[in-house]
Amino acid sequence: MITIKNLHKKFKKLHALNDVSASFSRGQVVSLIGPNGSGKTTLIKSILGIVKPDAGSILFAGKSIDKQVAYRDNIGYMPQIGRYPDNMKIGQVIEMVKNIRNHKDGTLDDELFFDFKMDEMQDKNMRSLSGGTRQKVSAVLAFLFNPDVLILDEPTAGLDPLASEILKDKIIKEKKKGKLILITSHVLSDLDELTTDVMYLQDGKLHLYQTVENIKQQTGETRLEKAIAQVMKRYLKDGTATIPMTENREADYAKAI
Repeated sequence: MITIKNLHKKFKKLHALNDVSASFSRGQVVSLIGPNGSGKTTLIKSILGIVKPDAGSILFAGKSIDKQVAYRDNIGYMPQIGRYPDNMKIGQVIEMVKNIRNHKDGTLDDELFFDFKMDEMQDKNMRSLSGGTRQKVSAVLAFLFNPDVLILDEPTAGLDPLASEILKDKIIKEKKKGKLILITSHVLSDLDELTTDVMYLQDGKLHLYQTVENIKQQTGETRLEKAIAQVMKRYLKDGTATIPMTENREADYAKAI
């Protein structure tokens, strides 16, 4: 669904993306991991059209996104920090976005709206909400329009354990429907049951793009966070890691760490 080719982006002297290439298909849940400043957010914002790369291209469903906006209708985005008008109520914000998107209620996915009990707090002002409740609003809006692609930036940050489990269950349901889901997170334990593939970025470079199954097989670890730790220890030790998967996924799957 999404193909990234030789993407470069600089912010003054910072090389946020350095020749990044990758492709994403339906049914994948790809976890983008890496230290702060590694390029994860820049990559996401480039896909969304918020950041314009200096070089390279991004294709959505085979078509360039350059100077296009319609493709965004197929993406649900949950930012790390949602910013909404403080003087509006939860219900008003949701209605406003529905009107902007021009979607009819019959086509909406309001499962999270009710699972998070948003129907019981529609009249609360946004300014009075905790960070966790704002996250719930962002999650509801990301899934509401039943998009083919979900981009979730630190989705469980600030959520209580129950809300986190509700969101993870929802992600698993959407995965089973064959949707493409991209997730950034610093908490690898949250990703273990969700993820099919892992991308590791550092200093703007893609160092690792492999299936979770392959990473666990090659390291002998059953927990994702331990498997990734082993891979990165090897990388830091001798400067090598798995060859990033790009266009030829089947050939890259066969390469061992």
